[in-house]
Amino acid sequence: MAEAGTGFLEQLKSCIVWSWTYLWTVWFFIVLFLVYILRVPLKINDNLSTVSMFLNTLTPKFYVALTGTSSLISGLILIFEWWYFRKYGTSFIEQVSVSHLRPLLGGVDNNSSNNSNSSNGDSDSNRQSVSECKVWRNPLNLFRGAEYNRYTWVTGREPLTYYDMNLSAQDHQTFFTCDSDHLRPADAIMQKAWRERNPQARISAAHEALEINECATAYILLAEEEATTIAEAEKLFKQALKAGDGCYRRSQQLQHHGSQYEAQHRRDTNVLVYIKRRLAMCARRLGRTREAVKMMRDLMKEFPLLSMFNIHENLLEALLELQAYADVQAVLAKYDDISLPKSATICYTAALLKARAVSDKFSPEAASRRGLSTAEMNAVEAIHRAVEFNPHVPKYLLEMKSLILPPEHILKRGDSEAIAYAFFHLAHWKRVEGALNLLHCTWEGTFRMIPYPLEKGHLFYPYPVCTETADRELLPSFHEVSVYPKKELPFFILFTAGLCSFTAMLALLTHQFPELMGVFAKAMIDIFCSAEFRDWNCKSIFMRVEDELEIPPAPQSQHFQN
Repeated sequence: MAEAGTGFLEQLKSCIVWSWTYLWTVWFFIVLFLVYILRVPLKINDNLSTVSMFLNTLTPKFYVALTGTSSLISGLILIFEWWYFRKYGTSFIEQVSVSHLRPLLGGVDNNSSNNSNSSNGDSDSNRQSVSECKVWRNPLNLFRGAEYNRYTWVTGREPLTYYDMNLSAQDHQTFFTCDSDHLRPADAIMQKAWRERNPQARISAAHEALEINECATAYILLAEEEATTIAEAEKLFKQALKAGDGCYRRSQQLQHHGSQYEAQHRRDTNVLVYIKRRLAMCARRLGRTREAVKMMRDLMKEFPLLSMFNIHENLLEALLELQAYADVQAVLAKYDDISLPKSATICYTAALLKARAVSDKFSPEAASRRGLSTAEMNAVEAIHRAVEFNPHVPKYLLEMKSLILPPEHILKRGDSEAIAYAFFHLAHWKRVEGALNLLHCTWEGTFRMIPYPLEKGHLFYPYPVCTETADRELLPSFHEVSVYPKKELPFFILFTAGLCSFTAMLALLTHQFPELMGVFAKAMIDIFCSAEFRDWNCKSIFMRVEDELEIPPAPQSQHFQN
């Protein structure tokens, strides 16, 4: 019985909500009819006459103060709305309306149980959109001590944000620690060191751990943060490799003895892969590119399942430096697959290889006369595909926007990924004759193919809404974040701007011409408040203005007199 009563109340509530949503005009006319019926008991005419008499006694100073105050308030609202929009990418008034007022007025909550019957396709696209917003570790990230800190010493600017470094600390705790670390004193010290915020405290803890035992993770921390040159970092990583390889072999023999040993072996595997990858990057930085390529290939063969480090992107960059384009194509054939996650490195490297085949002889004038050949069409389509995946990259490759040091984490399809890609691959595009010219002539054509308002992607999924917010957290404040798609100004910002301008103009006119504006204000009040408002028209307003200001009538010309 109680359930039946609850169901009836819910149904009644839904009917009322539906009536407010779709039959608001009927409700409006019903309210007007009730006001007309009750006009005598409520003494509406007398009240309107009293209000009209009160307003007629107001002086122009009152209107100056009223319009000035309105302009000030609307201006403050405009400033706050603009600041909120620049920081969070949305309108505060609109957000409050959607979050708090819409449910009260009967709006549908997206998280309600009514959406439980949504199609599998929609849920899959939502999951893909969430995964696209995931922040990834930059596979080409620089060394903190040897590169990021040197930039800080020279310029006085911090290239890394707190959010970015906090994500790195979480990665280090995930890769380099396990539950059994408290059983070994050196690992227990390093477990606390990875959680330290102060760099000097982390370095001191690493030295303390090395005094106890040859700890691989301690060498990693010193190589990343204390070493001031790449050569020093490589030396420390070689010591870490010696210690880490021994721990890996011991844990490999004991991994099947229990879950504790299995977790320790997984930790030792992550440490060993990280050390070898960073050693390959050190060799690449020091000019030993062929050695770096061999180390990366061996690492990918030894640990083929560890794709979280994205070592193939390091390999692609090193092969491009060697101009081994056939090997680059072989790597792309393996990783540029529809089932694998894409990246700017994959898409733009594929575009570079196709552009290389035609860019040296490409001419926009000749192409417009004879049309595009098959190879040129393939190159243009590859560029369009790459630009759709990440539209921020071309401005950095074409040097239309200045580069900064890439962050330690990137957001795919965001400005952070574009910076990380262009920082290392700009030289490879310049090396291919005509590639940048082809990119310059064709990249903007991509946006004519992308549907608007971007509810559906052309070759990829729609751009996630969190891109701008995540990039602002990852990139330093002195960098101007590139945003795509550009967000239109919310309605309330435009409305408050118009209201502020209109009221400011009224305040200025009232201050300069108080008598004239007072007459107009009283005339408008009489129109809307007088009981005989139906008999008023525009001619009576202007006649009253002339009478009160004693303006003589304009003389008629002889032509009109005749």
